[in-house]
Amino acid sequence: VAWWTDTFPVLSADIISTVEFNHSGDLLATGDKGGRVVIFQREQENKSRPHSRGEYNVYSTFQSHEPEFDYLKSLEIEEKINKIRWLPQQNAAHFLLSTNDKTIKLWKISERDKRAEGYNLKDEDGRLRDPFRITALRVPILKPMDLMVEASPRRIFANAHTYHINSISVNSDHETYLSADDLRINLWHLEITDRSFNIVDIKPANMEELTEVITAAEFHPHQCNVFVYSSSKGTVRLCDMRSSALCDRHSKFFEEPEDPSSRSFFSEIISSISDVKFSHSGRYMMTRDYLSVKVWDLNMESRPVETHQVHEYLRSKLCSLYENDCIFDKFECCWSGSDSAIMTGSYNNFFRMFDRNARRDVTLEASRENSKPRASLKPRKVCTGGKRKKDEISVDSLDFNKKILHTAWHPAENIIAVAATNNLYIFQDKVN
Repeated sequence: VAWWTDTFPVLSADIISTVEFNHSGDLLATGDKGGRVVIFQREQENKSRPHSRGEYNVYSTFQSHEPEFDYLKSLEIEEKINKIRWLPQQNAAHFLLSTNDKTIKLWKISERDKRAEGYNLKDEDGRLRDPFRITALRVPILKPMDLMVEASPRRIFANAHTYHINSISVNSDHETYLSADDLRINLWHLEITDRSFNIVDIKPANMEELTEVITAAEFHPHQCNVFVYSSSKGTVRLCDMRSSALCDRHSKFFEEPEDPSSRSFFSEIISSISDVKFSHSGRYMMTRDYLSVKVWDLNMESRPVETHQVHEYLRSKLCSLYENDCIFDKFECCWSGSDSAIMTGSYNNFFRMFDRNARRDVTLEASRENSKPRASLKPRKVCTGGKRKKDEISVDSLDFNKKILHTAWHPAENIIAVAATNNLYIFQDKVN
């Protein structure tokens, strides 16, 4: 696999916490722990620079969330952006949803390249004119100006979640979206901010009886009544909103039976699902647990149709990963535009790609040392024991502080975005 790359360094305090392409792939949004959203725009092809198409440059930066304090619970609400989701474009402006732990905001991103001049009641510098000195009526005119990208909050959806929001997903009807926290899922209308409908509630009457939490949720890409949510027990429930207003009873239940011979102290922790994603076709869904990524056919609940090992060599390291809390890391996964490949992250700034048709996989590394612009990425291999070959890296020398949790794939082309802690890497299939 050959890719070329752009890298965008971010201040060390602002670790990237989410990455998302819009529906055309021309815009790429990132959110960080500092509550900022940075949007990159793809360059159009230039005759003088024929290879410039595909390069992404900063388009807009804005502060989406600020740190808050819940005085009733004496809790600090951090500004970190947990998720960004784009709305389908309806006009010249772009809209996206961004959320921190408690509050979801709808942002409008629009361009201005003209300004009005010739007002009657104020001068060009903005000062009000004396009404008695106005002797003639002027018609304001629009004059060209330097392009300005504005981000303005259009809606704020707040006070609906007791626990931390982990997912938002826009429905295929383009009118509603869901938000999920540890124990509940709410359904919102994009035009209504003061109320939402609770569609899933798994909170037990006695919190001491709590055995699982919701880890991720997503709407079906084509059927507006269907959504799925995953749990910390390694199960996925598919719900149909036509069956009842409160979807506490699932329509389908996806769970792979556990092999008793491989059961250990860590089994429950590593089986927790950190991400669930429908394929673009809507036929399959993908789940990511700590060591593997699985592809499920929606028509078969008993077991996945594909299981891809992401970093099986870490199974022997689970004890130390538990002690340094890495075992609780939440890795995301994503589909290619054609659903023929999947991608997810790992440690040491490695990320894994699986070709579903050719049944091949590759490990690549996103690092500034080996990612010069337009350079090809070389596949990496991890050595688990015995004699180490020249190009291999030992499992004992992996850096667990360098982790790729967030990735995104262009909806139509082989362009991927990889967030490596505080750097954003954009790779593209190499064009000869």
